[in-house]
Amino acid sequence: MEPNFWLERWQENQIGFHQNQVTAHLSEYWPRLGLKAGARVLVPLCGKSLDMLWLLSQGLEVIGVELSPLAASQFFAENRLVFTTSNQENFTQYHFDQLTLMVGDFFALTKAQAGRIDAVFERASLIALPPTMRPAYAKHMETLCPQAKHLLVTMEYDTTQMSGPPFSVGQKEVEALYPGLIPLGRVDTLDSYSQFKARGLTHLAERIYGRL
Repeated sequence: MEPNFWLERWQENQIGFHQNQVTAHLSEYWPRLGLKAGARVLVPLCGKSLDMLWLLSQGLEVIGVELSPLAASQFFAENRLVFTTSNQENFTQYHFDQLTLMVGDFFALTKAQAGRIDAVFERASLIALPPTMRPAYAKHMETLCPQAKHLLVTMEYDTTQMSGPPFSVGQKEVEALYPGLIPLGRVDTLDSYSQFKARGLTHLAERIYGRL
């Protein structure tokens, strides 16, 4: 899956993965990480997720990483946020308050560029990647922030009924990719995704994992 795939999805407005509300699991599970105000949170492959604003409202510093410049511009325009920009090597950075959205290739992000990361929130990142890319993604994540707390949301469904993205990622794979993450919860969520029903799914579960 090449970067152009996602750039074209944004250009063609094929962004069914975007949620027009904050992820419901955040308010229930995020407090369990026990972060202090001012902690720095990484949101990889963030798109224009409203989760970043929710995290910001909790007194956290938020660092989003997104490939598409269009996603970044839509995020700030739709939320009526006044931003400044700067360049850091191969990334364009958009700044608002304690939120920085870095536009560029996540796999090119260095530990020095990311800075100190106290926690990671993943909802639409791991499940956006095909199986062949997920090990390299998880390895890079661990390189960037090996000691960070972590909240991960995945999807599980019958892959004979639908192919990704978003991809189905089971518990055994999560445990292999991210040793130390533990299951926190499971929610049946098909009724929240009419677009997946239209693609033939009859069952969909979201699983929540954490490193606390």
